[in-house]
Amino acid sequence: MRRVWALAALLLAVAAQADTIRWVAQDVPPHFSFVQGHAPRSIAELGHGEVDGFMRVLLARMPESQHEFVEASTARYEALSRSGETLCSTLHARTPARSSWLYFSHLYPPLASREIHVIVRRDALAQLYGGRPQDGRLVLADLVKRRELRLLLARDRSFGPQLDKALAAEVVPRLAVGAQLSGQLLEMLRAGRMDYTLEYPAVVRDYLRRVGDPDALVALPVAEGRSTLLATVSCSRTPEGRRHIEAIDAAVRALAIEPDRAAWVRGWRGDKVDPADMKRLNAYMDERARSGPRIE
Repeated sequence: MRRVWALAALLLAVAAQADTIRWVAQDVPPHFSFVQGHAPRSIAELGHGEVDGFMRVLLARMPESQHEFVEASTARYEALSRSGETLCSTLHARTPARSSWLYFSHLYPPLASREIHVIVRRDALAQLYGGRPQDGRLVLADLVKRRELRLLLARDRSFGPQLDKALAAEVVPRLAVGAQLSGQLLEMLRAGRMDYTLEYPAVVRDYLRRVGDPDALVALPVAEGRSTLLATVSCSRTPEGRRHIEAIDAAVRALAIEPDRAAWVRGWRGDKVDPADMKRLNAYMDERARSGPRIE
C-alpha cells in the first residue's frame, strides 16, 4: 500500500508541473453539453455525459492545474495549434493527419455508447435495406457506393479507422460546422436535405428529445462500427502541450491506482454501469496502473 501511495504522489507531482490547461469545448450532448447555451466556465459547470462527466472526475485529480474551456470547432483547434497556441481536447479521435499537430494519450476503453450508427429518417428506412446484411448491420463500404443515396458529414470529423477507410473510398460531401455542432446535421436530415448521416445513437436520442419528435430518425448499426478507438485526449504539439499531455496522462494513471475505483466510476457513469463496460474499464485501468506514460 505504501508503494501505491508513493506512486500516486509521484504522478500527482508530475501533474503539478502543468499550468493553465485550455480545453476545447463543443456542444455535442449527451457526450459533452453546454450549460445554458455556453461553454463551461469552470469544472463545476461541466455536464454529466460520457466525456464531460469523465473530465469532472479527471480534472478533480489535477488540483495544481488551472482549467479553462474554449468554444472551438475542430478547424479552429487545428488553426490555433498550428499557429503555436496550446489547447487540449477530449473530443478528438487520433488520426495520422492530426498526429502532425497534436500529442495524444488514452483515457478509457470504448463504451457501448461509443458505436457509430447510420442515421436515417424513419419514413426513408426502406431505401437502405438493399445494403443490410443478414446479421442486421449495414455495410458502410457498400452503402457509400450507392449514388442514389445522399450522405452528408461534418468536415474534419473522424469516425475511427474502419469507418474512415470506408468513407475514403468515395467522395463524401462534408459540411463545415461550428463548436455548437449538435443537431445541425440531424436537423438537415430531418428536413430531407440528405438521406443519411453517421452519429452516436445517444446523440440522436438527445436531439430528438429536445425537438420533441422522438420517432423521426432511426439509428442502424454498421458492420465497421464494431471496432472503436480508445477514448483519447489530445494537446497541441507545442512545448506547453507536451507538459499538459504529460500531466493529463499522469492524472489518468493516478486515477487507475486509486483503491476505491468503483467510487469514481459511480461519480462518472452513475449506478447503472453496463457490466461489459465495467469489465473492459477494469482491465484497462489495471493495465494503466502497471504501465508508464502512454503518449503518442
